[in-house]
Amino acid sequence: MGKGKLEKFADMANYPHVFEYPYAVVGNVAFEGKGKWNEFFGNDHPIVLELGCGRGEYTVGMGKMFPDKNFIGVDIKGARMWTGATEALQAGMKNVAFLRTNIEIIDCFFAPGEVSEIWLTFSDPQMKKVTKRLTSTYFMERYRRFLKPDGIVHLKTDSAFLFAYTLYMVIMNKFPVKLVVEDLYNTDMADGVLGIRTYYEQQWLDRGLNIKYLKFLLPQEGELIEPNVEIELDSYRSYNRSKRSGLQTSK
Repeated sequence: MGKGKLEKFADMANYPHVFEYPYAVVGNVAFEGKGKWNEFFGNDHPIVLELGCGRGEYTVGMGKMFPDKNFIGVDIKGARMWTGATEALQAGMKNVAFLRTNIEIIDCFFAPGEVSEIWLTFSDPQMKKVTKRLTSTYFMERYRRFLKPDGIVHLKTDSAFLFAYTLYMVIMNKFPVKLVVEDLYNTDMADGVLGIRTYYEQQWLDRGLNIKYLKFLLPQEGELIEPNVEIELDSYRSYNRSKRSGLQTSK
């Protein structure tokens, strides 16, 4: 029988590589690790974040592939995060950590220039709530506060809506684009880091959906412009990600 939520939370509270600072905690206790993440990892390697890491498949997968980088998975869902955190602990991985917090306050945990890259893997597209989209100006401004100059942002998504919205964001703000892929698994790039599959990604693949990928740089200078365009909504799920549309799998 698998562990329940309370058991997982109890485990996480004792994991040395897991930091838990949700809204309520940050309001009363400052995070002392800000600007000191390389001290925690014990090296000066680049730091990479996975925001909305879920079960941590990407965080752990990248940690295994790139021992010369440090990876931090960020999410508020501790019971999901437990899976990746436990795997990393049992594997003795020294370049992987997890931060359980609200992404809206992500800039409370990292100092200017402390992070080199951000991965957004299958984020909720938030079709009704612009400020909650992880590629909106609301979040881009926060990322700027701790990303290195021209830090890299990766978006891997099943959502045509979020992909189109982010492309508008990138184009309107003249961010340097490194790569745009409309259908990842019909290319020869689905190996290595782009071939890591999350729990949610596999669900979308089973439903016959295309996986999209966008890589761009986030400059520090310039006022950000929020796209004000009409974008076709995703038809296969409701506004609330937790509610599915009944799309059948391709199996």
